[in-house]
Amino acid sequence: MSNTSRRENEANVENEDEDDEKDEATRKCQTQQARAATTSAATSSHTQPASPTERIQLSGEEAVRTDDLTSGLGDKPIVLDEQARQVDWARSFHGLSSEAFSKESAEALLAPIGLDDIEVKPDGIVYLPEIKYRRILNKAFGPGAWGLAPRGETIVTAKAVTREYALVALGRLVSVARGEQDYFSPEGIPTAVEGCKSNALMRCCKDLGVASELWDPRFIRKFIAEHAKEVWVEHQQTQKRRRIWMRKDDHVKYPFKIYTPPTQGSGRSNNAKY
Repeated sequence: MSNTSRRENEANVENEDEDDEKDEATRKCQTQQARAATTSAATSSHTQPASPTERIQLSGEEAVRTDDLTSGLGDKPIVLDEQARQVDWARSFHGLSSEAFSKESAEALLAPIGLDDIEVKPDGIVYLPEIKYRRILNKAFGPGAWGLAPRGETIVTAKAVTREYALVALGRLVSVARGEQDYFSPEGIPTAVEGCKSNALMRCCKDLGVASELWDPRFIRKFIAEHAKEVWVEHQQTQKRRRIWMRKDDHVKYPFKIYTPPTQGSGRSNNAKY
């Protein structure tokens, strides 16, 4: 073999080695990219979204995290598997109107409300305290045989809290209602959440006939006429005066006190505030 042919063969061998090295490097790069993509997908699939919803606001080099409670408190009910034996009360209507409750339960639910149990708000609205709804349900079904199941996430607006609940009794859905409760500062949100639950309970009990008198206009007018009164009161610190409603057998509570308007001809105090 001539020297020229030998050199050409050596050059061809070197080129083939270089091509093999390039192919090997390309395969390694592709393998690393595939592994990185798999790891990223697995991480994102197991990462739970921040709750409540968090927004990142960039200002210069600083990231400020704020909470948007109007999208919820992140307390959505657990969604059960479709094949699970348990009833998913967050979505199910199991047992609704399947049969009437026993005679004993019906009597406890539909019993007339005692006049001593009814309260009057300062604006003249009559109501039954939420604890008495619970006592009626305990009497009708027994403690532990009824409960409230959340049907959605707690929503917090600028001034109120709201959430939907289902009343379940003896393993059957009875009613669904949305509760609401106002609040005046962020520190009052936990109390408002509890008040929202009680408000939903009261609304659900309407479907069972509990305290139905309090939704009857004729009963309300008669109760106000016979058992309530409107009085003038004065705030002991601000001296502001206004009229409020209260039960006839109740008394004015601090910081208010009974105010007696001056009789005609006696004039009015210059520092009176209305």
